[in-house]
Amino acid sequence: MVSLDKAVIARLHKGADHFEVLVDPHEAAHVIEGKTENILSALAIDAVFSDSKKGTHASTESLQKHFNTTDVITIAKEIIQRGDIQLTTEQRHEMQENKKKRIIDLIVKNAMDPKTKMPHPRTRIELAFEEAKVHVDPFKSVNQQMKTIVDLLRPILPISMEQARISVKIPPEHVGKAYGAVRSFGILEREEWQSDGSWIGIVKLPAGMQTDFYDRLNTITKGNVETRVLT
Repeated sequence: MVSLDKAVIARLHKGADHFEVLVDPHEAAHVIEGKTENILSALAIDAVFSDSKKGTHASTESLQKHFNTTDVITIAKEIIQRGDIQLTTEQRHEMQENKKKRIIDLIVKNAMDPKTKMPHPRTRIELAFEEAKVHVDPFKSVNQQMKTIVDLLRPILPISMEQARISVKIPPEHVGKAYGAVRSFGILEREEWQSDGSWIGIVKLPAGMQTDFYDRLNTITKGNVETRVLT
C-alpha cells in the first residue's frame, strides 16, 4: 500500500452512484497495463468510498448492486481499469514523459527508413513527435498506443517497423568473441562454417539496432567483418 499523502482518486460512475478508491498513480498504471495483479499495492487504503474527501464509505447495498460483490480488491480493480484517475498536472506530465520515452525507445529499437533500410536517429524521431503533436496517454500501455503513434509519424517520417535481415561473415581469428555478439542481437536464421574456419550467418534483428550491431562487431573484429543487409 502507498501513503495517503501520495494517493490520488480513482473514480467510477455507475448510474447515479459513483465509487472511489485512493491509489498511487504509478502503481495504478501498472495495473491498467497488466504489469501486476497485486491490486493492494496500488491502494492507499483497502476501502471503497462514495466520497473519499469526506471519508464516506460506499454502502454494502450499492456495492452489491453494481459489482455483485463487496470484495474491495475486486471492486478496486474494476474502478482502476474502467474509471478515471484524478492526476495533478505535475503527475500527469511526469507520467506522460516517462511513457513517451518508453515509446520512443521502442521505435528507435524497432523502426527503420524503408528506403535506406537504416534506423532513424533518436533526435529525428523526437522532432517528429513534436511536429506531429503526438499525445501520449499515461494510462494506456505502450503497445496500445504504438500503432496510432506510428501512423501519426509516417506523414512526417518514413517508418517501417520491419526487422532487418543481415548477412555476416566473420574471419576465423575473431569468431570466438564475435559469434556470441551476433547471437545476442537477434535470431540466427542460418549459419555455415567455412573450410578456412571463418563463419557466415544470417541474423534477424530489430531494424533500429543495426547501428549498435555494426559498431559492436567492428569493435570486436577491429573492422575485419563483412556485413550486408538482405532484402
